Amino acid sequence: MPGTVKIRTDYSAIELQRLAAGSKDARQSRRLLSLAGVLDGMARAEAARIGALDRQTLRDWVHRSNAHGPDGLKDLRSKGHPPRLAPEQLDALAEMASSAGEGST
Repeated sequence: MPGTVKIRTDYSAIELQRLAAGSKDARQSRRLLSLAGVLDGMARAEAARIGALDRQTLRDWVHRSNAHGPDGLKDLRSKGHPPRLAPEQLDALAEMASSAGEGST
């Protein structure tokens, strides 16, 4: 059976709770509170419930926290699809749209 993943200790449970209280990201706050529970000695299953996580997901967030600190507990935002038109094509399209709008008045 694999061992428990060690959690970084450069932040105390109290510091994580303060960060959670000040975060505008509710998911990050719940994750921070779960990690604070672990640091307080709470069973991992119970700490996971605080953040509405299962134990495996808590383990994944511990890894992200260890690698990236509290900011690693935020959801990653997708940058979306790259534009299908080149900048020159977008400029030409904008020009066509503006000239078409001028003729309708």
